[in-house]
Amino acid sequence: MDVAGGDRPFGDTSPSDENGRVRGPILVVDDDRQIRELVRRYLESDGSAVLTAATGAAALEMLRSASPALVVLDLGLPDVPGETVLREIRSAGDVPVLILSARAGEEDRLSGLGLGADDYVTKPFSPRELALRVRAILRRTSREAAAGARDELRFDGGELVIDTKRHEVRRGAEAVRLTPTEWGLLLALAEDPGRALTRAEIVNRVQGYEYEGYERTVDAHVKNLRRKVERDPQAPRLIETVPGVGYRFGGRPDA
Repeated sequence: MDVAGGDRPFGDTSPSDENGRVRGPILVVDDDRQIRELVRRYLESDGSAVLTAATGAAALEMLRSASPALVVLDLGLPDVPGETVLREIRSAGDVPVLILSARAGEEDRLSGLGLGADDYVTKPFSPRELALRVRAILRRTSREAAAGARDELRFDGGELVIDTKRHEVRRGAEAVRLTPTEWGLLLALAEDPGRALTRAEIVNRVQGYEYEGYERTVDAHVKNLRRKVERDPQAPRLIETVPGVGYRFGGRPDA
């Protein structure tokens, strides 16, 4: 297990987010030391504190002890598969995860997003682009945590509650656990009900930037979100498909 950042103590290096709150470190998990160091250098130059781990077991230990703000995760780890690490992260909370993997096929990308990853970068990669994507995810999650003209949005006869102040979603009495990307997608649609958003608009609102090919992955996030918030995911009433355009939130806010 590596701890990046020289001799600086962790507690003194965690940067603040745009709202002034202290943010945890970024955890980079990859069995290739050169990649770990490359990513670490770029993320530190972008103002983030960084921890690194070479194995899945070390990553899971750090997740419990360091409370990272985001995880950059390789899938091809030598001990615990990256998919298992991702499932553990998702079962424990909503820490954003960016997959960094040599598996470049579209099915691999969709599979990773289907497990709850927020973004997917393939190797070989541009470290500058990766740092940009990390920054966009952190900026978005920080903004969303403090956002909300209304503290609550209620839909479906009050059964679905989106609490923007507490950053929580409930269906009936049950809490709904969303990934940061799913939360951003739900807000983008629910705050403008009835308006059809193209996949490109959704990417811009949720990710904060554009890049070629990402629009196709919106469908994977929508599928995950429907499974969590719809009464019947096979017959969605809230998140509707608009053929040839994208998606819209079909529900109307309850008074």
